[in-house]
Amino acid sequence: MPLRTTKHWFGVVLDAPHASELAHFYQRLLGWTLYKDNPAWATLAPSETAGYNLSFQTEPNYVRPIWPSEPGKPIMMLHLDLEVDDLEAAVAHAVEVGAELAEFQPQEDVRVLLDPAGHPFCLYVDDSD
Repeated sequence: MPLRTTKHWFGVVLDAPHASELAHFYQRLLGWTLYKDNPAWATLAPSETAGYNLSFQTEPNYVRPIWPSEPGKPIMMLHLDLEVDDLEAAVAHAVEVGAELAEFQPQEDVRVLLDPAGHPFCLYVDDSD
């Protein structure tokens, strides 16, 4: 039997050296609302009824991942894919609010950026329509 709840809420949690700081970066990046914000845990979502959220947990032993991966170095455990309307404008906005454009770009139509804690995330335009 699959896991079920009455709310059908889904969330992703990213570890970070400072949960609140990383949450504020993603709040600026996505324009979402911050619903919980303390030194140990922060959560944001597009709305109270969206059904999904992005949370951040302070991990005192956090080690910044290396992108692209290298043998014996900390690797990313997941990354976020964020669809955008205009790739160049989205990259400029992400950099303006604190992201870093990764040196290694494996695809022409996707941009890999690093958040302030080093988590890679991808911006892309869906041209399949």
